[in-house]
Amino acid sequence: MRVGILDIIVLPSTSLMDRVYHVMLSKQFASIVPQVISVWCRQLGHETFYATHYGAGDAFRLLPDDLDVVFFGCCSLASPLAYALAKFYRRAGTTTVIGGPHAEAFPVDCLRFFDLVIGDCDKSFIADIIDGKFERGQYISAAQPFEECPTVEERMPEIKAAAFFQKRWSILLTMVPMLTSRGCPYTCDFCRDWDNSYRLLSMERLAADIRYVSRFYPNLVLGFNDPNFGIQFERVFQVLESIPPESRVRYGMECSLSILNESRLKRLQDTKCILSIHGIESWQDYSTKAGVKNQSGIEKVDRVVEQLKQVSEYIPYIQVGLIFGLDSDRGDEPITLSKRFIEKTPFAWPVFNIPMPFGGTPMFDQYFENDRILKAMPLAFYSFPYLAFTLKNYDPITYFEKLIELSQCVSSPEMLKKRIQSTPNWRIKIFHWLRTQGEKAHEKKYHEILTQLKTDSNFLAFHEGKSETLPDFYRHQLKVMLGRYAELISPEELHPCLEQKAPRIVGSPVGVA
Repeated sequence: MRVGILDIIVLPSTSLMDRVYHVMLSKQFASIVPQVISVWCRQLGHETFYATHYGAGDAFRLLPDDLDVVFFGCCSLASPLAYALAKFYRRAGTTTVIGGPHAEAFPVDCLRFFDLVIGDCDKSFIADIIDGKFERGQYISAAQPFEECPTVEERMPEIKAAAFFQKRWSILLTMVPMLTSRGCPYTCDFCRDWDNSYRLLSMERLAADIRYVSRFYPNLVLGFNDPNFGIQFERVFQVLESIPPESRVRYGMECSLSILNESRLKRLQDTKCILSIHGIESWQDYSTKAGVKNQSGIEKVDRVVEQLKQVSEYIPYIQVGLIFGLDSDRGDEPITLSKRFIEKTPFAWPVFNIPMPFGGTPMFDQYFENDRILKAMPLAFYSFPYLAFTLKNYDPITYFEKLIELSQCVSSPEMLKKRIQSTPNWRIKIFHWLRTQGEKAHEKKYHEILTQLKTDSNFLAFHEGKSETLPDFYRHQLKVMLGRYAELISPEELHPCLEQKAPRIVGSPVGVA
């Protein structure tokens, strides 16, 4: 069989700078599961074609036309492009399959365009799909997620195709996607992993992967895709520390501040951790994850500041995630506290996220039950900088004014100066400058939406939940976002189906050797 696997990372570039950003950075964020499926298909004896779409090039030329089966993976932002390509392949008689975050959040919507929607998978499950053992029009899942994935050596053709320049040469930040675990120990109501129990994967496989990379590709960066890295700290670090210091490979990871102390930070430094990402989320909620249980408000801000100052002594680059617009946010306090935090941590890049009520989460269920979801909003707008639900404590105009206030603080000349002074590393200085320019672009988008809210009564009514008619602004934005592919998806097709559905569980758990 001829099998294709396409990982759609972002929508097509809309400007030269957009293209440069995607070529340099976005292509490094290829997902690990599509690579795993590609390796399995090759091991099963099929002629296999793997590609990623990172905003550049013609998406229709990434895979051959005459495929028997094609697997897609994407986030909700990129879903319209996946839908357009699925229509193209279905017309040619190809079986179309989609999995990944968007598929699990909105499976019924996906079934309008794909023959099969899948949740968890393992090797035998993928083999059954290719062999045509499932009726089309179903949302199906393996009994359990895979517990072992192919080695880095086995995935190297996919890694080169995704992250290398011309599939041959690595660049400064070429990343190898890695996993040490599946699931998450926390139950954040906005997260799709809220009910996905934490499981550590094979440490023997991890050791073999790191030894392989350190021997053959020592200049690459390992990117651990774990929702929360190092929860079983000792077991993971016994592996990392088993590599001789002179052979260790740089890596980046995301973890809870609650698992870090000074001795562990020293071990992160010694094993060449160069990037850490930490979810602070809110100054009122999710304090256990941030390691400041029972603290909130200014007390939480100051405690997190001290924690991050300690982290910065050991890890060169830090990013933190915060959400503004949760039901616990009200008045000026979230902005005041966030500004205090930004000014005290110039060494940590803050990412302020807009809440997204993805299907399959308690947040979605609550907002849907309370009729707060904007039901006409296409799923591509379940992404920055758009708002897909009605806020509890802010009107839309006030909310975007406050987002602009935050963005201006992040990208101010004073903050850029502090950030550059906070590090001796010239690469990080450049990165701070680049991200500051990116934040200014974010502010421009906020202003664009705010202008619509202030000048278009229909647009405001839509965001207040008083109208279910999609504003022309969003129809135009979709055309811009999709570019040459816009004509392949009609406005009617982009009206979302928000119905939720549990997958049909098939087979029994099968380990993959």
